[in-house]
This record gives sequence, structure tokens and C-alpha cells, in this order.
Amino acid sequence: MGASLAIDTTPAPIRVLQSLRQQADDNPYVKQVVAAVARHADVSWFSWRAALFGRYDVFHVHWPEFLLRSPERRRPLQYALFLALIARIAVSGRPVVRTLHNLEPHEGASRFERFLLELLDRRTRMWIRLNAVTADRAPQTVTILHGHYRDWFAELEVPDPVPGRLLYFGLIRPYKGVEALIDSFVALDPGLAPEAELRIVGNVSAETLRRHIVEACNVDPRIGALFGYVDDAILAKEIGQAELVVLPFRRMLNSGSLLLALSLNRPVLVPRNEANEALAEEVGPGWVLMYDGDLDGDVLLGALWQVRNAPRAPMPDLSRRDWVDAGERHYRSYLAALGGEPVER
Repeated sequence: MGASLAIDTTPAPIRVLQSLRQQADDNPYVKQVVAAVARHADVSWFSWRAALFGRYDVFHVHWPEFLLRSPERRRPLQYALFLALIARIAVSGRPVVRTLHNLEPHEGASRFERFLLELLDRRTRMWIRLNAVTADRAPQTVTILHGHYRDWFAELEVPDPVPGRLLYFGLIRPYKGVEALIDSFVALDPGLAPEAELRIVGNVSAETLRRHIVEACNVDPRIGALFGYVDDAILAKEIGQAELVVLPFRRMLNSGSLLLALSLNRPVLVPRNEANEALAEEVGPGWVLMYDGDLDGDVLLGALWQVRNAPRAPMPDLSRRDWVDAGERHYRSYLAALGGEPVER
């Protein structure tokens, strides 16, 4: 008799198309999400060819407005491609899984852009919120906490903090409050904090913001800036040298910069809101410092006093933000979106 034919009954892995292109300067969050999910599924980076003609089971969307604003194409063509993608999703029944990084698009959106984004929202079967305080959205919402960056930066040198060094780092956009931070720092009495200095590091989204920062650096020698994308080694150095990281966002829901600073064991000053209060309780006392109302010199001075005098553990507790767990939870969310089944929130 001939040998029997073995049949592999192992189910094929699901295919997940991410809404982001692979780039050298990608946010480490995005790279870690893809790496974590790739342990369970076949993951592809975005292209319009793949989105409109490729084979995938789930479309995972981050920052959907980016699909409408590529500098490579004129807006009308991007809008047409977006509508074609919505049509394909509707006809094929492919589920959309959406991570709620922000409640509103970056830099706002036109009325027509909001209409297009609403079409995508209607096709979304699973919403992933990065904190437990974001409101649920229909038809189903799951919480997958924003992962830490400890593993990503583990091999890089993190220097000791420089006394008095305040740092803002990350994308410099109007809503992130960098101008208010500069004005507050300038108002800080040098006699009360003679060693205080302010460092601003990141890409600037608007020329008016760049001019404001450059003028401040020219007027006040305590202020310095490094514009543009910086690699991980430089970022680890800049964060390490900070005695306190200051992120004075006017709107703050989820912040990769906040998690990155905590991952490198640096305390952070942020505006008080429900999400930041929950994070402060999670990571332990003395790591997430909050202020009410407007930022000013007294708030900065008080935060420096807290950093130096309030007790805190050697490092913040980020045990709930492991990437292995995040990868498994993303995978279960994809399966639930495909099967229409409930998933653990």
C-alpha cells in the first residue's frame, strides 16, 4: 500500500493589514505593535495597492486622518482612494479594527474629511482604547494599555539627570503647549532656581512655532532646542539628562512621550485629567506629577521641588504594559472582530 498522505489541519494565520507605512522614523509604539501582533498573525504594512487589491482579513487603523494627508498625492486623489477603500471593505465584509490614539484628528479636519472618517467609523467592528477611562464605542470596545518602551531602549545608554534640566520632547504641534511652556519657564525666577534650564527636542509642525522657539533660545540662554527627528540613542540621552520631563498638552488622552519618559525612569509633569490620574495611580507615587489650570513658573518650581523631595520607588510600575500580553490581546481582538464574538474588555 502506498504511504498515507498527511493533511495539515492547522488553520492558516489571519492576515492583518496595518494602516501605516513602514518608515525608518516610525514611532517605536507602531513598530512594537507590529512585532507583538506578528507573533500570532501575518502582518503587512500599508500601501494603497495592498489596501485595494491585496489579500487581508482585518484592517487595523491607527490615526485614520493620515490616510487622507499623504504629501505624495493631491488631496482629491487621496479622497478618491479612501472612498474606494471604504467600498471594498463594505463589499467584502472585512472588519476594521481601530486604535483610539486620539478622539480628534491631528490639526483638525475639514467638513469633508470628517464625513470620510465617519464612513470608516461606521465600518469599525472593534475599537481598541489605550486606557480604561476612554468611553466605549459601539459595537465593541476592548482595553489594551499602551505598552512600555523599556525593552526597546534596553541596550542604549541613559545618562544621569542634569540638576534643573527640564525637557519637552516629541512632535511639536500647536495643541501640545510648547509656547506656554516657554513662557512659563521665562517667568521662572532665576534666583529661586539658578540651575534651571529648558531643553526642547522634536520635529516642528509649523514655521510660526519654530520661530517662537528660536527667538526664545536667542533671548534666554537657559533655553536650548534640537529640531527634527532624532534617533533612539540621542533620544535616550536627552531624556536621561532631564531631571523632569514636561508635557503641557492642551489635549491629552494617550501620550507615547509620557510612557517613554516613564520607561526611562524620569518623572513627568502633565496637566491633570482622568487618564493621567489613572496612570499616576498605576505607576506609583512621585512619577506622574499633575497641575491644575494653566502652566506657569510656580508650577514648574513646585514640580522640581516634588522631584527632589517627594518619595518614589526606584522605577515606576509598568508591569501591566508588557508587549507579550498586548500582542495576545490584539490577536484575540482581531478574532472577535472576524467572528462577531465578544472579547474580554
